[in-house]
Amino acid sequence: MHLFRALAIQFVSWIVALFALRYTVSPPAGLAAVVIMQAGVAAALALALRAPRWWVVIHLLFSPLVVAARTLDIAPTWYLFAFLALSAVFWSTFRSRVPLFLTNQATARALLQALPKNRALHLVDLGCGTGELLRRLAMSRPDCRFTGVENAPLPWLIARLRNRNLPNVTVRRDDLWSLELGDYDVIYAFLSPVPMPQLGRKASVEMKPDAMLIANSFEIPGVKADRVIDSDPAARALYVYTFAGRRGKNGRPVREMAPVSAAVPADAPHLIAE
Repeated sequence: MHLFRALAIQFVSWIVALFALRYTVSPPAGLAAVVIMQAGVAAALALALRAPRWWVVIHLLFSPLVVAARTLDIAPTWYLFAFLALSAVFWSTFRSRVPLFLTNQATARALLQALPKNRALHLVDLGCGTGELLRRLAMSRPDCRFTGVENAPLPWLIARLRNRNLPNVTVRRDDLWSLELGDYDVIYAFLSPVPMPQLGRKASVEMKPDAMLIANSFEIPGVKADRVIDSDPAARALYVYTFAGRRGKNGRPVREMAPVSAAVPADAPHLIAE
């Protein structure tokens, strides 16, 4: 469905650009003008349809890059190589609508400070990308276990290689929706707005009563976070959720929110260096 909408935007924008510039521009400048007009119309349509920002960028660059590639004498094998490379990085983006987001250093420090200090934890990073966050957390908290889940082949491979010497890190190539969240004490997610409602439903059913879900940047719609961590201007906001209670006799989860189980010491050191 998302791919169909993207193709429809490209088609409509080409029609608009051709009709708008048909009688106003003459060759040889005609092609460049049409392409520029088409790219602008496609990006505007994507914005009007509230497409994610990365889709707007794709629509803006798609036709100009295609036309530019046509004017260059490039062997067909290079196009195949580029396609395979992009597929390896953005393996399931079209289906999941979750692009490759990487956690910056300031947000990594804030996440580290949000982890309870009084017990060993098992944290899972849903969509761990290249595994840099896992490495930083694992080196700062050797008492904890860290699992990364990544579906795209190339980021998964990089994450595996980057963390191969850390005994408290496991990197799995898997779909996050097949994961049992009840196995973890902390669930960290830096996804996109699209899957957050589904993640909220999954977390409310599967999470342990004393576990926490920490969402980077994107809230769960309709669920108030127990805590929002946004004190560092350089860091993205972290939304902390806990789902209290176990399943009732009717098999449905108890959805009341509970306070975060552990407070963060005021004098906790910043263990992740710039």
